Amino acid sequence: MSEPIEILRGVVHPWYCDNFGHMNVRWYSHFFDDAAFHLWPLYWGSHKKMQDEFGVHTVTASATVQFLQELLAGDLIMVDSSLTRIGRKSCTFTERMLHVDTKEVHATYDTVEVFFDPQTRKATEIPAPIRQALENACQVAPQDH
Repeated sequence: MSEPIEILRGVVHPWYCDNFGHMNVRWYSHFFDDAAFHLWPLYWGSHKKMQDEFGVHTVTASATVQFLQELLAGDLIMVDSSLTRIGRKSCTFTERMLHVDTKEVHATYDTVEVFFDPQTRKATEIPAPIRQALENACQVAPQDH
């Protein structure tokens, strides 16, 4: 597993809160999804670069959220991410939503990102230069998945 990399900061606005007074579940996904767009430029390059150089991009095949503690209007949040698995055609990231002041984890978001060929509309192997960059940058041992 790689060291966490900060990928987003935000604030819980009052209009993100539901009738129970805490941030509604839809907004957790919003923050996590926005944060995920910052992953590839940090590890290797943008989706445009992937498409231009290898004819591939990634798609989210699976996303699992765990809600651990509620967030309230005015709370400042930070999202970080770790690469937790590299497979043959996919990799898995774990994002955490932390309270900026307390550093407590309020939610986690595990996503499986599959490398995708838009021409064939099918999963494809991770291009070797991207795999190497992921392994080097994150110091994660590859797995045969």
